[in-house]
Amino acid sequence: MSELTGERHLPHAAPIDAYGNGGFRFGGMSHRGSILCLPAGIWAWPPVTAREIDDRALKPILDAGEGLDFVLLGTGMDLRPLPPHLRERFRALNVSVDVMPTGAAVRTYNVMVVESRRVAAGLIAVD
Repeated sequence: MSELTGERHLPHAAPIDAYGNGGFRFGGMSHRGSILCLPAGIWAWPPVTAREIDDRALKPILDAGEGLDFVLLGTGMDLRPLPPHLRERFRALNVSVDVMPTGAAVRTYNVMVVESRRVAAGLIAVD
């Protein structure tokens, strides 16, 4: 996880308790900025806008790909489609990827975590 811009915030998956004001609350902690949620933990995530969700930003998720069933990408307030070459990389791993505004992605992620699903989420912080 050294490719992420921060140390591990939480060493396991956890529901997101709140989002907004440029950050997130989860597991009794808070973080300003975007986050990457994997079954192994929650980390700071570099993208600030959906345009920054690229091969490099998605590398930790793609590396965990075979251990995942679902990937949710919260693109901020607006929906921004995933480029076809990235969608194809997830398809090759047999991982379903859904792109949606951050609020919807947080709600969907929380349901999947409670259901013990193998899910990852890249969530762009919103104001």
